[in-house]
Amino acid sequence: MEVLPLVALVAGSAIVAGAARWTRVSAPLLLVAAGLMASYVPGVPSYALDPHIVLPLLLPPLLYTAAVDSSYLDLRANMRPVALLSVGYVLFATVAVGYVAYLAVPGLTLPVALVLGAVIAPPDAVAATAIARKLGLPNRITTILQGESLVNDATAITAYKVALAAAVGVSAGWAGGIAEFLLASVGGVGVGLVLMVPIHHLRKRLREPLLQNTLSLLIPFVAYAAAERVHASGVLAVVVVALYLGHRNWQVDFATRLQEEAVWRMVAFILESVVFALIGLQLPVVLKGLGEYEGWHAAAYALIVFVAVVVARFVWVFPATFLPRLSERIRRREPDTNWKAPVIVGWAGMRGVVSLAIAFSVPISVPHRNLILFLTFTTVIGTLVVQGLTLPPLIRLLRLPPRDVQAETLAEAQAQSEASRAAEERLAELLAEPENALAPPLAERLRTVMERRRNAVWERLGEVNPVTGESADDVYRRLAREMIASEREVFVNLRDQRRIDDEMLRTLLRRLDLEEAAAYREEAA
Repeated sequence: MEVLPLVALVAGSAIVAGAARWTRVSAPLLLVAAGLMASYVPGVPSYALDPHIVLPLLLPPLLYTAAVDSSYLDLRANMRPVALLSVGYVLFATVAVGYVAYLAVPGLTLPVALVLGAVIAPPDAVAATAIARKLGLPNRITTILQGESLVNDATAITAYKVALAAAVGVSAGWAGGIAEFLLASVGGVGVGLVLMVPIHHLRKRLREPLLQNTLSLLIPFVAYAAAERVHASGVLAVVVVALYLGHRNWQVDFATRLQEEAVWRMVAFILESVVFALIGLQLPVVLKGLGEYEGWHAAAYALIVFVAVVVARFVWVFPATFLPRLSERIRRREPDTNWKAPVIVGWAGMRGVVSLAIAFSVPISVPHRNLILFLTFTTVIGTLVVQGLTLPPLIRLLRLPPRDVQAETLAEAQAQSEASRAAEERLAELLAEPENALAPPLAERLRTVMERRRNAVWERLGEVNPVTGESADDVYRRLAREMIASEREVFVNLRDQRRIDDEMLRTLLRRLDLEEAAAYREEAA
């Protein structure tokens, strides 16, 4: 691809995604819509998805950033529902949707239909994370959706390889398919387990944040490539490594964490934006070469497959939710649930770029390849638009209990109090030692900063300002930022008057930036 179209794709995607923050519509939906409209604009180049780029270059960093931000403890606590969705549901959807397509489309053989089923079986990690983040779903539902989307790509890719082998006549039978699935899954987890400890050790030993973040950007590609090299699942290798590193991220230098968070937020924003724009831009490529399936026949097949995808998810989700709860041990171990949670999980099965990338990797020699591309495209667009647009009102209609912000703030305040007591005791021990002699004003400054951290969270539980509606902590941070802004303006004026040079200005501004970061906690995006 030429440089200018690539730059235009990234810039346009970023603009649309940025504009989505000012609307109630989620960014994935606006990006897909913008891509669809742009595909009809004369002069827009063809952005055909290349699976050799999407799978090894786009998928690893997207999975990595989603897994690092996930909770290993929450995923472990919800391992049963996550496994039922990420493995059981994907295999069920492969067979169910494939068989429906086999019955509905004349001339479509069962192996080719199963290829289609495997391609559109996995809900998309990026879509699930973006929608869940936007809607503020209850924590357990969000954890289950994120956990499913992290693992299901590996299941789908393996099922696709087995179905494709059958479609081209080189299948090794059920035994061979099961062996390949076990090799991919166990091998991927094994590669992740082998890599995660030395990578984390290297991250702790490196003291330069720039080197640390360079390593951080390379990790998902190294894990993915190493697993694929031994014919294991690169997806699972990336997820295992990312979960381990995210769980132990506190052991890394603070400067690295601050810089790494900013770097990965930017990378995730760009990649997610480009991915969803690319989905919409596939329309001209997909419509090309439908041949005998053009016209209303293609539309009818697309509708049948879309309905099969939606129904199959509900057919799996409800029994998978309630049948295991017949076991008393599971009822004691897991929180109680009702019919509303599986409705949300069932309706949140949006498909995405991974399905399209797998579809584009189908060899040209496979019969009905263009139809597979078309049906995959219409299913992805259908789930993103229909389910993506209706999910927010569905959640409001079901009146799911919102997150208890008051309880979360109280837990945060109690944790901060315990940490502050430990810090006070440690400070007293240090100041009692002769080598740590410190002037009283400086010692008092340490105590003041510590006291400020402890009180800040409790103040959020207190009364709000009757004029602005802010808590005392909000007012404090706002005033601190105004004071810092005044200092910053003076420094710049002194530089303009040539009383200090640019190097000194950068030093002073960085110091203010760090103070502002300490005084102001950025709201979650």
